[in-house]
Amino acid sequence: MKVIYVAGPYRGKSEWEVTQNIRRAEQTAIECWKKGWSVICPHKNTAHFGGILPDYVWLEGDFEMIRRSDAICMIDGWQESVGAKHELEEAQESGLEIYYGEESVPDLGVK
Repeated sequence: MKVIYVAGPYRGKSEWEVTQNIRRAEQTAIECWKKGWSVICPHKNTAHFGGILPDYVWLEGDFEMIRRSDAICMIDGWQESVGAKHELEEAQESGLEIYYGEESVPDLGVK
């Protein structure tokens, strides 16, 4: 089974925006699971952990998960997210398949 990492905005101007970003990533993760991928969704992995540790800890962990993935899915709004842009760069440097939006992620036919 191939592994795909979901990348997109996490932070927001309010907790409401953060929650909406998490929900958007969650929906993408579900769709990727339905297409036969094993999914890493960092939005769900460390939801609302802000302030517990410095941000670089989460980002370094995310980069490690990217390096262990086969592909990355960039979700809506990634262009405005500093973190997602860095995740894309890491994915490019690691040679991952890159998909823009869940609709572009191929169905692996695993059911």
